Amino acid sequence: MKSIKFISCLVLFNCLVGFAAKAQQKANDVTAPLHTLQPDYAVPYKIPTTESIKMVMDKIFYYLDSVTPFQFINKLTSQTLTNPTLVDTNTIFKPGDFRLTSYEWGVTYAAMLHVFKSTGDDKYLDYTKKRFEIIEVYSNAFKLLFQKTPKYANPLKQVIDPKALDDAGAMCAAMIQMQLTDAAANLKPLIENYINYISRKQYRLKDGTLARNRPQKNTLWLDDLYMGVPALAQMGKLTGDKKYYDDAIKQVLQFSARMFNTNLNIYMHGWVEGMQGHPEFHWARANGWALLAMTELLNVLPENYNGKEKVLHQLQLHIKGLTALQSGKGFWHQLLDRNDSYLETSATAIYCYCIANAINKRWIDAKAYGPVCLLAWNAITTKVNSTGQVEGTCVGTGMAFDPAFYYYRPTNNFAAHGYGPVLLAGAEIINLLKNYSFIINDSSIQVN
Repeated sequence: MKSIKFISCLVLFNCLVGFAAKAQQKANDVTAPLHTLQPDYAVPYKIPTTESIKMVMDKIFYYLDSVTPFQFINKLTSQTLTNPTLVDTNTIFKPGDFRLTSYEWGVTYAAMLHVFKSTGDDKYLDYTKKRFEIIEVYSNAFKLLFQKTPKYANPLKQVIDPKALDDAGAMCAAMIQMQLTDAAANLKPLIENYINYISRKQYRLKDGTLARNRPQKNTLWLDDLYMGVPALAQMGKLTGDKKYYDDAIKQVLQFSARMFNTNLNIYMHGWVEGMQGHPEFHWARANGWALLAMTELLNVLPENYNGKEKVLHQLQLHIKGLTALQSGKGFWHQLLDRNDSYLETSATAIYCYCIANAINKRWIDAKAYGPVCLLAWNAITTKVNSTGQVEGTCVGTGMAFDPAFYYYRPTNNFAAHGYGPVLLAGAEIINLLKNYSFIINDSSIQVN
């Protein structure tokens, strides 16, 4: 009896295998359109909607709003200050996750304004406005305190006494954008203090190129294109004084002459005067800062301004070089041309914003570059976690002439460099979707 049952089961099994084999045979190149099979993409491969983009940005906003309080407190009593006359050496910013006067937060303030202009959502404007207002209201009190007690860890020291481009450039550019957005803002004294440092006090080479004396004497950091150029450009727009435009254009062209690789169409990170044969390390975020600097400059330069075409040509070359190096997952690598280095979020977001902006301004071809932006945005969304934190961002990075330094820089959710760029990218992709129609055509994303 058991033998009969076993044989019956075996027959049934063989029949099922046979049926499965026949079904499998039906799905072949003759019987099925194999080109329509769904690929196993590593990131979403789809056309985002305005609503989905806004949801990602709002998630980031609510996280940032909750962890960047805009109050001063007494560190001994934890009481909130309500009057600048109460400022003393026990006064600190109410602790949060990020520093409200850092260059990274200058990028974030400007990004909040860009989201406001793209979406009309007032909470993004209010975020920047409220934090700038408290800095402005308390700045004179902290300045007097700084003069009396210069060794005190003054929470507004970077604002009242900048000592580097990192202290001044991004915050200055964001404050000017706030001033241009809201004429009632009273930020001009702070702006003047920042721009005075950038234009008159920052160390430069003999030809006027913004420079540093670290890690070597007379070093150019590609990052400094962003730390200087947008502030100069915005100051030109605010005042109408062409000297600021001219200085900004000069910086782009003189940095590019020394640091742009014309074979790869990307930049090296660092250049040292007198160094024989520069090792080239094409750090992703530094290339992002350069691209963002050119983007911000071109967005404010008057039409037909002398030198604008040269900057535009440089931007177009850079975008061409960068898009050739985008990974299949939509991100760019920490070292752009080294595929064994990790995929990095902040640079990807900066490129996404700048390339989308260039399309929206008709500086580059939408059909050629539009899909690049959407792929990048879809990748970025996978790095915004459930709490609204941005993952996969390289921490603050110096400049080096060996690869290990870049390969092993950590990533961290509290690396502030990622938040502003992701907001910028989302806002500009919304603008892109307003200006262009995208479709899935023959399985790929195309401009309609």
